[in-house]
Amino acid sequence: MDNSGKRLPATFYQNKDVVHLGRSLIGKVLVSEIDGLRTSGIIVEAEAYRGPDDKACHAYANRRTPRTEVMYKRGGHAYIYICYGMHHLFNVVTGPEEYAHAVLIRALEPLEGLEIMMKRRQLKTNEERITKGPGALSVAMGFDKSFSGHSLVGPESLIYIEDRQIQIDPELIAAGPRIGVESAGACASWPWRFYIRKHRNVSAKRT
Repeated sequence: MDNSGKRLPATFYQNKDVVHLGRSLIGKVLVSEIDGLRTSGIIVEAEAYRGPDDKACHAYANRRTPRTEVMYKRGGHAYIYICYGMHHLFNVVTGPEEYAHAVLIRALEPLEGLEIMMKRRQLKTNEERITKGPGALSVAMGFDKSFSGHSLVGPESLIYIEDRQIQIDPELIAAGPRIGVESAGACASWPWRFYIRKHRNVSAKRT
């Protein structure tokens, strides 16, 4: 596979339609160059979150906290938070400034730096779970809370997303309810989780 690609520009992230962007990120390549170590993977599962009307979103009702302040930046920044006190979850901030939209990246298909990923995950073999799930992929890619607010655009970015013109049959991209947001009432049923059907690295149901 061709490992060269074009970084997504700032304008890509500033689209107001976070649901459209969530689906559009499927097939794009997430890259990290942290501590001089390059790792990458194809995005195969993502969830859209929209402030302020989405009860599953951390910015619901324009809620602002030190943790969520990064969500109000212009699209094109990383939002990384800790879940259950241990898992770092990587999100892409989208939309114009003050919109507080984000896309959670839930799973990747590893491309580059497999040995680095396995060492970070303390795995001895290339298992499908290496980047399966948002917590697992953050470990594999070297993400932690210190990168929250990091720009995904520009030549100095250590984390960015590329378009490598990977072609995925649109019929293979499924949409369904997001995971773990049952307390969000009617919002929990919104079909804002996108994933490639039957892909080995997708974190949940693979129909």
